[in-house]
Amino acid sequence: MIHVSSLTKRYGALVAVDDVSFDVAPGELFVLLGPNGAGKTTTVEILEGLRKADDGTTIVLDAPAGSRAISSSVGVMPQESDLYAGIKTAEALRLFASFYDDPEDPDALMERFDLDRVRKTNYRRLSGGEKRRLSLAIAIVGRPKVVFLDEPTAGMDVEGRATTWSIVDELKQRGTTIMLTTHLLDEAERVADRVGILHRGKLVALGSPSQLTSGRSTELTFSGDADVDTEALGAAIGARVARAAKGVYRVANMPPTPRLVSDVTKWFASRDLLVRRLDVGPRSLEEFYLEVTR
Repeated sequence: MIHVSSLTKRYGALVAVDDVSFDVAPGELFVLLGPNGAGKTTTVEILEGLRKADDGTTIVLDAPAGSRAISSSVGVMPQESDLYAGIKTAEALRLFASFYDDPEDPDALMERFDLDRVRKTNYRRLSGGEKRRLSLAIAIVGRPKVVFLDEPTAGMDVEGRATTWSIVDELKQRGTTIMLTTHLLDEAERVADRVGILHRGKLVALGSPSQLTSGRSTELTFSGDADVDTEALGAAIGARVARAAKGVYRVANMPPTPRLVSDVTKWFASRDLLVRRLDVGPRSLEEFYLEVTR
């Protein structure tokens, strides 16, 4: 459904996208990750037809990216959208629905996206989360075969994010091909069929979340007080304890065993401290991501 080969985009001396290649299969949910400035939005905007590539091949639905022939089959939720400030929510969604032969019911979409209560509100008066939900509704109102979602949950509250991912899952169940970018790695790990990681314009990792994290050592991680004496704990259990983040610790270079888990919890109990969370498993996608982008 999406084919990218040797894609390159330059802005003067800056190479924003550097010889990137990947494919997205029919019905796949492909997530593009990377730090700010890695080239994610540039790549997506080239596939959407909003930018021109300097080199390489970009094919969407068997046609060059941005072709008018496929415009009615592609849905786009840009990172930032800026509708006419005075247009009302219902007017905007009905306007975009009118561009398609067989659109979704705008009223049903407004109710599904929790926009019904602001249907008569001018766009400029919508909250950031409401604008994002309207942008997503516009992206899917034409029943697209391929959807591009650039930071779809940015600026949304918890309920908005939950609604968005529920709708993304519904699209996937219909067989819609979805390509999205996000900075929320836990969500990417949960929803993605495959992940591509961009760093400084280059594709540095590609595969399913399980493939990218497989073969990585199983380890013991736990949460506790932010000022745990890691040296004292390490001496007590006979292993090095590393501080992974504020209040989060990892037992390094030692596979977890029942004895190790017991020793850690005993050490906390002896100091009247509480282990708030304890995990035994492979390293997460977030940890892998941090490794390849540092």
